[in-house]
Amino acid sequence: MNAIGLVAFALVGSSKAIREGFDLFGVAVVGLVTAFAGGATRDLLVNRIPLALQSSSEIALGLFGVALAIGVSAVFETADDHPIALCSDAVGLAAFTTAGAIVATEAGVSGFGVVTIATINAVGGGAFADILLDRSPFILLEDFYASCAVLGGSTYWLAVGLGGSGSVAAAICAAVTVGTRMAAVSRGWTVPTAQVLRTSP
Repeated sequence: MNAIGLVAFALVGSSKAIREGFDLFGVAVVGLVTAFAGGATRDLLVNRIPLALQSSSEIALGLFGVALAIGVSAVFETADDHPIALCSDAVGLAAFTTAGAIVATEAGVSGFGVVTIATINAVGGGAFADILLDRSPFILLEDFYASCAVLGGSTYWLAVGLGGSGSVAAAICAAVTVGTRMAAVSRGWTVPTAQVLRTSP
């Protein structure tokens, strides 16, 4: 799950940097930050050395995602809006949500901790990347994105709490996360703002 998330998020982050006109170094930095910042934060929260600093294969996977983004951008003008990038983003979100939930459960944190760490693992990298792109983290705006990770992490915790095996819980978590994200993209789901609630009759 971690490997899938690394490649997918590096591709998505790099695609956004390419669209903003970053040079190749900047593209690589944004791509790697998107791929690794959430997982590094997760590891620090459970008191372990980030995986990115333990294995060169982790960085290789991230760089592979960067290379994929550059290749896709050579064919498509707006690569970050292409279905390939959108699907990769949903897959990466599901993979990192699941990986975060697994790590948190193994660390023995509470149910709230499992959901929180799963969500941070899933969306933390994107939030850091948006800061590098000089814009507000989109997970704090209207898009139905971080909510998918919350739902996935909650599903994992519930499945384990009901006696399900780790592999079954992981599969359900991934399915819920990617399913709700793809539904949100296709149906245009958003989280309402306070302004909308205030103006509602």
